[in-house]
Amino acid sequence: MVAVDAAEFFAQLSREPDVDAPDLVAVDATDRLLLDEAATDLAAHPGAVVVLDDDHGALTLGAVALHGATGVRVHQDLLVGELALAANAERTGQTGTYTRHGLDADLLRGARVVLAKAPKSLEALRELVQVVAAGADPAVTLYVGGRVKHMTLGMNDVLAEGFTDVHATLARQKSRVLVARGPRPVQSSFPVCREHADLGLTVCAHGAAFAGVKVDRGTRALLAALPGAVPDAATAVDLGCGTGVLAVALAAARPGLSVVGVDQSAAAVASAVATVAANGLGDRVRVVRDDAAGSLPDASVDLVVCNPPFHSGVAVSETLAHRLFAGAARVLRPGGELWCVYNSHLPHRDALRRIVGPTRQVTRDPTFTVTASTRT
Repeated sequence: MVAVDAAEFFAQLSREPDVDAPDLVAVDATDRLLLDEAATDLAAHPGAVVVLDDDHGALTLGAVALHGATGVRVHQDLLVGELALAANAERTGQTGTYTRHGLDADLLRGARVVLAKAPKSLEALRELVQVVAAGADPAVTLYVGGRVKHMTLGMNDVLAEGFTDVHATLARQKSRVLVARGPRPVQSSFPVCREHADLGLTVCAHGAAFAGVKVDRGTRALLAALPGAVPDAATAVDLGCGTGVLAVALAAARPGLSVVGVDQSAAAVASAVATVAANGLGDRVRVVRDDAAGSLPDASVDLVVCNPPFHSGVAVSETLAHRLFAGAARVLRPGGELWCVYNSHLPHRDALRRIVGPTRQVTRDPTFTVTASTRT
């Protein structure tokens, strides 16, 4: 194996096509620490490596280029992460060195080394732990890395649900790695489903889905306004659908409406599919994994509903919402409308006017604003 300078290698990586900002990077201290802590295991088991939620490819490509891993199996929740990994692999001459998988048994079968970026929620970590403990080799070592300020003792407890030996490494550059060995027999508890009698629907969620089985206050604000949203619409899109609450509510209230839910998160798509099935609407709601409705035809939709995110990981970024607004503008027919809910302090109305068209306020309170934007 030819020695590769880590700094020079990582300098080639980019976030493209993900959002960019001064505080967002393609490679961070956690990526570097994970690879260093797992170096001995990577060298010992180069053909049995799995990477989970690699943001933009640093872990996957670093394991190959710096530690000789081969045939790395990868699962990334976000589609833009997959696209960034593919672009970085091409940029560094590593196309074909990894394979993509769902979060399932095929991903983990025979795995001896698993590298994972710590997810934002304990439920997401719990599902990760269950899949690894149930599917990997009994001698597997799971490395979970994150920024110290975002890691809690609760993460150790969740890891201990699936592993007999859990310990933390020393911190470096404000990052730390949790190491777990000795998988326990575990059963998957996902998706979790909850009935919301007040809304007349059941919500199902995988671990990494935003809000889980809850219906967040922003979504509730938009749900309350939806009866007035393009009443004669024949087609609708739930853009960034999450667990599918808006898509299911629209389809349930309007028997003649055809609805598509789209989200770039694999966990969200799996959750929305389960929510649609739980509410008996599989014949009228289709769920697609894509980025900002990129797979849908131009000028093909009467109504788009959206509760846009405002975080990229833990960083606040308006660019995520703007990308969704641009996607809505592209798929809406002239005269079609985007109904959007967002935190009242955010300056989204100007962006909606600029990107989509004339925008009116539907409802507003100190926390949430609902607007309707007409495609010109």
